[in-house]
Amino acid sequence: MKTCPWCGCSDTTTYIQLKDYFLSQEDFEIFECPNCHLLFTDPRPAGQDAVKYYQSENYLSHQENKKGLIPRLYEFVKSFNLRYKVKLASTGLANGNVLDIGCGVGDFLVSMKNVGWSVMGIEPSAQAREIAYQRLGFQPLTPMDYSQLPDHSFDLITMWHVLEHVDDLSYQIQQLQRLLKPGGRLLLALPNFTSFDAKHYGQYWAAWDVPRHLNHFCPDSILAIFKDSSFQLSDIQKLKWDAFYISFLSETYMHHSLALLRGAIVGLRSNLKAHNSGMYSSLVYRFYKS
Repeated sequence: MKTCPWCGCSDTTTYIQLKDYFLSQEDFEIFECPNCHLLFTDPRPAGQDAVKYYQSENYLSHQENKKGLIPRLYEFVKSFNLRYKVKLASTGLANGNVLDIGCGVGDFLVSMKNVGWSVMGIEPSAQAREIAYQRLGFQPLTPMDYSQLPDHSFDLITMWHVLEHVDDLSYQIQQLQRLLKPGGRLLLALPNFTSFDAKHYGQYWAAWDVPRHLNHFCPDSILAIFKDSSFQLSDIQKLKWDAFYISFLSETYMHHSLALLRGAIVGLRSNLKAHNSGMYSSLVYRFYKS
């Protein structure tokens, strides 16, 4: 039994036991909180201990122009997703200031800059920040630099598959509330552990990604976590391409032959089932600040 890192509930239970199939092959456990519905990884590496779990040439959000099937698939999916992300983020908003937290190598910021937004990023990886600098002409900040940013300085804040990596959720939400203007928009893209592909692959579901993913969300947990904040949920959107990519990775973790074909079939099934339920492999929560 472990204490929930969000609400402090101690009545938690084991949800699933699994390995870090991506890198270390170490064993981890995911616990479920009955109060706020958050799932969380144990043990939770933090600080310098966490860095080693990101030190791989295959960690693609920190890389660029890598060769091989997985990087090519990642780039293919990313090209489609970027256009969709810009649409999700900016539709209905006048051009203004956008902060992308966990900006990686700057792909989303480059796209937003190209459509007229003033852009700023935060990224913990020094390698990714250097690539982003070459592409954007400025160095993204580190998570230690939040204090450099003035209150209410952004019209839009995005976190594309980032909140699951954050150890201190309370601090992160405080910063989001401080930095976003009243009436501004917050976008959170997150894996959804209630999706068909998550249930289909079980411990091999690639979006568990322990221990890099410290937190695991579903709509109920997001609503519980943000219910006492200044953010109001406006809608929940989908990232359909994620189901195919995650299913492909899951198949490789299971050492299946024809992983690409198998993953495509499961990804398609997941999206078809989610058409009615809304439980896609990845969900985008759009909030506005009251």
